Parts: sequence; structure tokens; C-alpha cells
Amino acid sequence: MREDKVPFFADEEFLRQERERARKLRHTKWWRKKCSRGVCYYCGRKVKPSELTMDHVIPLSRGGRSVRENLVPACKECNIKKKYMLPWEWEEYLKFLRGEKNVSND
Repeated sequence: MREDKVPFFADEEFLRQERERARKLRHTKWWRKKCSRGVCYYCGRKVKPSELTMDHVIPLSRGGRSVRENLVPACKECNIKKKYMLPWEWEEYLKFLRGEKNVSND
């Protein structure tokens, strides 16, 4: 595995604090408004707002934080598939699924 693809695994205290922040944000007017459109941030599919999950664009396990700029509504399917991928890793995964050639110079 390339060095830049090795996941950063946060300590348990960091994860506990950030998950608690996310739980609090989930109950805010801001989050309800984000979900009200019922659109997944990743695939753009329309779903019931109640079926959207909260996803960290930069996952907590990779050093992301539970702040508004890092939280997006996602359908369960995308959230489960994305796991701990960073945005550029997710894009590479989607390109792979579509059969696009890798254009990077690795």
C-alpha cells in the first residue's frame, strides 16, 4: 500500500468527542435544512430526507472533524460504500466503477 493511502486512525477519545459533536449537530435547524431537499451529496439521488445519513467528507478516522464544513447528507448506500475514503479516493473509486482509465501518473 502506498504511504499516502495508509489511513490515519484517531484515538478513541478524539473519536468519542467528534461523534458527540456530530450527534448534537444532527438535532439542529441547520442539519434539518441540509436534509430537507432530500438529495444525496455523493450520487445526487433524491431520497426521503429522513433516509439521509450524516457523512463526514473527511472521515473521523482520517482526522476529519464534526464541523459544518465537513458534514454532508448522504444516502445510506453511498455512506456505506464510502467508508473511510478521502474525497479524492472516493472519486477514484467512482471512476473505477464507471470503467474510466486512471489518468494519474502513479
